[in-house]
Amino acid sequence: MPDKLQRHFNTIGIGLYALALIIVSIAFHDYALRVHWIIWGVATVLWFFLMTYLGYKKSKHDPSKTFIRKVFWTALAIRVVYVLGIIFYYSMQTGIPIEYRAADSLNYHETATYLSQLAREGYFNAIFQQLDARTVGFSDQGYSLYLTILYSIFGNNTILPRLLKALMSAYMCVAIYKLSARNLDERTAKLAAIFAVFLPQFIHYNGTYMKETEMLFLATLALERFDDLIHNRKHWIGKLIFVTLLTALTFGFRTVIGMILIGSYIVMILFTEKKELSTKAKIITLSVITAITIIFLITPIGKEMVFTIKLNFKESNYLVVKYNAKGMRYADYASYKTMAPGVFVLPLTNLVEVANENQKMMNGTYFIKNYLAFFAMWCIIAAFRDKKWKSFRLIGSYTIAYALIIAFSFAVNSERYHLPALPGIIIMAAFAMTHFRKKDFAYYYAFDGLLLVAIIAWNYLKLSGRGLIF
Repeated sequence: MPDKLQRHFNTIGIGLYALALIIVSIAFHDYALRVHWIIWGVATVLWFFLMTYLGYKKSKHDPSKTFIRKVFWTALAIRVVYVLGIIFYYSMQTGIPIEYRAADSLNYHETATYLSQLAREGYFNAIFQQLDARTVGFSDQGYSLYLTILYSIFGNNTILPRLLKALMSAYMCVAIYKLSARNLDERTAKLAAIFAVFLPQFIHYNGTYMKETEMLFLATLALERFDDLIHNRKHWIGKLIFVTLLTALTFGFRTVIGMILIGSYIVMILFTEKKELSTKAKIITLSVITAITIIFLITPIGKEMVFTIKLNFKESNYLVVKYNAKGMRYADYASYKTMAPGVFVLPLTNLVEVANENQKMMNGTYFIKNYLAFFAMWCIIAAFRDKKWKSFRLIGSYTIAYALIIAFSFAVNSERYHLPALPGIIIMAAFAMTHFRKKDFAYYYAFDGLLLVAIIAWNYLKLSGRGLIF
């Protein structure tokens, strides 16, 4: 992608955020974000757009091995510095080294603290009984068990798990590059990796005490390793065992991720040409995946898979019920019928004071996803236009399937539930940017205009729905 084009995209992104912030702050001045949150938002947006431009410009001609080393160490350095800084920030803001409104985080920490004490005292039989009692299901036990192991060995400090998050997140950037390079082209792979290095979402969750970083790491690595298994069948059995382990672990973090991984593996196999994967190899691989899936189904994982499907259908109008219970106007617009079409964009950035501290702190982070959504969606058109759609049989099937499930679930407007789709979204966005054509600009500018209107309207609805303005 020419430097001029990338600079144009990034300049528009910064300008669009600034314009939305100014309009919302003036139009709803009584509820405008405080300076503290504006600084977070502006710094986040400038960081991402400026650093991705400079990073790609300086490294796009690097040899693959040099680029991988640079990506890993740069990502790791950024994340370690952020972790150390955010611990101090949260301690100053909340009195504890954990994020705002840390309900889930404190529960993970307290559960792991108690269970690690049982482990040190030798009550190993009681650990899983207590783990089952203190969590909401199998998909909530993986992270608690992981922290328990760390606390049992190293003590219950909150710094080491975050440093390990930084390590996982840094390698995830490498996995994104490898996955993209193997299926697409070097330009796309490098831009996607640069996006991953500087993407605020990936950095931010290293500083929290939630399970998102580990979950993203496992899912992305599982996709990359399965892709390698299909493209390079050397040590096939060992690779298959490793992919199976990674996939099984994802069920301990979020059931739907494991389900979609299995589905995307099947799509990958079915749409792989015979010259890459013979019919015999397809049958064997599909048979193994089917057998592993059946094993999953007859374990507690299977019960959660069924429960997850039922929950999504049962709670598809969860937000409507929630907002109606609070007496908020326009609650009916929060249904999946209204929200689903914008799932790649959602949740829209919050630029008013009525949100919680985490949402206000991450207002620029939300915007970056809102903006990149156009390119991720345009990738679908560009891939078919350039006859590259088969290159997205794994990445695209996983990303689109996850987005669709979230679109029809209770979590459609919850930012952290969208995170597992982000690796795929940035790969798709990178492909669209590096394969952009002049005639595409009309659609791009139309989206920018719609996004600006949508952000202003969303912030109006947040205030009006609470009866704060008319």
